[in-house]
Amino acid sequence: MLKEFKAFILRGNVVDLAVAVIIGAAFGAIVSSLVADVITPLLLNPVMEKLNVTKLEEVAWNGVLYGKFLATVINFVVVAFVIFLLVKGMNKLARKKDAEPAPKEPSAEEKLLTEIRDLLKAK
Repeated sequence: MLKEFKAFILRGNVVDLAVAVIIGAAFGAIVSSLVADVITPLLLNPVMEKLNVTKLEEVAWNGVLYGKFLATVINFVVVAFVIFLLVKGMNKLARKKDAEPAPKEPSAEEKLLTEIRDLLKAK
C-alpha cells in the first residue's frame, strides 16, 4: 500500500496540481494586496471620503455592508483578467508551436545515399 501511495504521489499530474495550488494561493495573496493596497486607495478612496468611511468593510447603504463584497468582486475581476492573459499567451505559444513545420523526413534517395556514404566511410 505504501508503494502504491508513493507511485500515486510521484505521478506527474499530482505534483503539477500541488504546484498549481501553491502558486494559486500565493497569487491570491498578491491580488488581495493589490486590491487592498493599490486599487482601493486609488479608485475607491474618493468615494469612501464622500461616505465618511475609513475602511472599505465599513461602506454601507441602508444597513447593507457592501464594501467587503465590492473588494471581493474587484479581486475576482483582477484574477479573471490575469488568467485571461495567461490563457491567451499560452494559446499564442501553442499556435506558434503548431505553425512550426515538422522536420522533413529524408526521401528514399537520401536514405540510400546516406547508407552508401556510411559504407564508403567504413572501408
